[in-house]
Order: sequence, then structure tokens, then C-alpha cells
Amino acid sequence: MSSLEQLRCDPGHPIAAAGALLAALGRGDWVRLLGPQDVRLEAPKALPAGPGLVLSTGGSSGGRQLCLQPSIHLDRSAAATGRWLYALGLDPSQVIVWNPLPFQHVSGLMPWWRAQQWNVAHVWLSPALMKSPQVLLKESYQRSDWDSMPMLLSLVPTQLGRLLADPAGVRWLQAMALIWVGGAALPSELAEKARTMGIKLAPCYGSTETAAMVVAQSPERFLDGEEGVGEPLDDIELRVEPNGALAVRCRRLAIGRWKPDGDGSLAERLTEPSLSPLADADGWWSSGDAARLKGSAETPQLTLLGRLDGAIHSGGVTVFPEQLEGRLMAAAREVGLPFKAVLFLGVQDPEWGERLVALVRWQDADRQPGVGETFLLRLQTMTEHWLPAERPRRWHHCPNLAPTSAGKWERARWLAWLKDSNGSEGADC
Repeated sequence: MSSLEQLRCDPGHPIAAAGALLAALGRGDWVRLLGPQDVRLEAPKALPAGPGLVLSTGGSSGGRQLCLQPSIHLDRSAAATGRWLYALGLDPSQVIVWNPLPFQHVSGLMPWWRAQQWNVAHVWLSPALMKSPQVLLKESYQRSDWDSMPMLLSLVPTQLGRLLADPAGVRWLQAMALIWVGGAALPSELAEKARTMGIKLAPCYGSTETAAMVVAQSPERFLDGEEGVGEPLDDIELRVEPNGALAVRCRRLAIGRWKPDGDGSLAERLTEPSLSPLADADGWWSSGDAARLKGSAETPQLTLLGRLDGAIHSGGVTVFPEQLEGRLMAAAREVGLPFKAVLFLGVQDPEWGERLVALVRWQDADRQPGVGETFLLRLQTMTEHWLPAERPRRWHHCPNLAPTSAGKWERARWLAWLKDSNGSEGADC
């Protein structure tokens, strides 16, 4: 019977956890990688045959869940990504993989896993280094293998935006042969800035449940102005469900999912197994992401519309907050408002059913008393022409507003903040 080993990951030095992971998988164990804030959980009474990873998911919907991904599924994912690279003219056995994403998440685990399978160099990049583009560029130049072969990078939009804002970061990005960007929607202004500077982005989509990437856009098509996140990899089938959700079928879906009990235990409940399947009887998994497919059945192009569980129904209209967030960010930057982050949340309303409330974080607003409120009033003016269901009912300055290190918004957390704030630092529309 397989056992569960739980390994703590140091964000600044994940190499120790990587070595321990290889050893545990070699013993046939299941391994859960823990971030700095994760707590150890009681091991279940029975586990399927290993080896494999127990990975956290569900951040977008606010509920923590854990997926079981056998090691063979991660191998299949890496192999499919390698074939995708071959089709672009890149040999995966002749690349260098750069990785600034958290190792305990599938986004940071899979670059390392691909490098292991392809037998190529893998470079860890610490959070501190990613926040200092000039130091990042200097230290990268000092590596003996810098630019010795095509370099591949995985980023979330937050990291991309920080690098694009610094000339040193731009030069560093321009040296990359391909940059997968995912984990959250790519803001249109970042995409246009990257295109203008010739940066080879490959917008992509994947999940913990699918062992990472299932769809990716080629850098060539991105630079040509193609929107969306591209075509499915060769081991993936896609369809859109009647409710608008993207569904995926493949041979690397997680074999099950746990949702920890309220006390944090994963223990099996009596005779009822705590492991629940992801897919339906025909092997399809519904992602919870609203999507649109266009093009032929053989080469469908995927566009993501937002999380269905983040959508709100306001006055009979279905509203996707993520789309509106990107729209507002772009408009604010056009007029020079020092926007740092924005998050739209749905709150109950007796007349409309739900209404949007906006949380906003300004650049350095805490150093200029009263400026934040003035900026909020300007945002209200900018959204006056939006549809009534799209206009936030209330605006709040939130100095600590930020996504997770994986680029995800913990909407439940910020809804709790909104409730606790009790209207402070807010402005009605």
C-alpha cells in the first residue's frame, strides 16, 4: 500500500524539495508539496497505488481541493508539450528551462518535470530575483549556458507585467525563445506591449486536474495578433458544455479529488470513500471555465471568457468579472491612472439579484492621503457608459490587494475582506 509523504517547499530554495520528491516517488509513494502557509493534513486510510503527486487546486472558486495525479500522467503531459515544441521547430532535448513559479503548484512543478523528462538544464528563479529585473539580467548574463540554446520560460501575467515595466526585464524577456504565460487572463495591454517589443509569448491554458497545459498559442501566431490561447495539444479533446463550460478529455486527468473536511482531515469517512472522480462516464471533465471554440473541429481555437463560478447574474444579465477587470485596467492605463490591481466581486442585491463591487489597489496611494478616493471617483466616471449590470455599485481602495504567487485570485478571501471592511475606504457610484 502506498503512503503519503508531505514535503515543505522553500520558495527561495526549492531544490531540496525536488530531491526529496524524486526519492519519495522512487519508493512508490504519493507526495504532497506544501507551500509556506500550507498545513499538514492527516493521511487518508487508503491510497491508490503510487507513485504520484497530491496537488492543491480550486483556488479560483474559493474552496481548497486536492487532486491525485499519478507520475505517469505528468510524464504524458511533458511528452505532449515536447511534441508541441517539435511542431514549432524546437527540439525539447536542446533547450534550457527557466522557472520562477512556485514548486508546490502544478505551474511550477511541471517546468521542472519537463526538464527531467527531456534531460535538459532547469534554472530556478527565486521570487526576490523576479522582483529585481536588473539583478535578474546581470545574474543571467553571468551563467555559462546563457543563450547557448533556445531558452523556455513559464510566467503568470503579474510577473510579465513587472518585467515589461523595466528595460532590463524587457531585454531579459527578449532573449527567450518562447514564454508560456497562463494561470490567469492575459491583460490586453500587456499582450500589445509584448507584441510591440517582439517578445515571443505563448498564451496557454491548463489546470492541476489536467497535469498542466492542454492548450497553447504559438509565439508566431501571438505576434501576428491572434487572440485567445490557441489550439489543444495532440493528446487533448475539447468541447463546450450546454452551460458554456469548457470540457476536457485526455489520458492525464487526475484520478480523483479530495475536499478536506472542516477540521483539515482527509481521513476516509466510514465506508464512504473520500476520493471523488473528476470525469463523467464518457471521460469528460467540466472545467468550470466559460469558453468559446472557433475554427474547425480538427484545429479549434480556444478563447476563455472567465470562471463560471466567478460569473454573476445581475438584473437578468450574466456578467464575467474577469473580462471587465481587464477592460478597466486597459482604460485606466490609457489615461495614466496608477493602477496596480483590480478585482470585481459579486454581492447580493435585493433588486438585481447580484451587483458588482470593485476592489482597487493603487500604486503608492498610501503615500498620498486622499489621492485614492479621487482616483476612485475617476474610475466611476470612466465606467458610466458601461451597461448597468457591468458597473460596480461600490468601489473600495484595498492597499493589500494581490493575487496568489500562482497568479490566482482567492475570491472568497477578498469577499471576507469586503465584509470586514464594513464600507470603509469606499465610494458609492
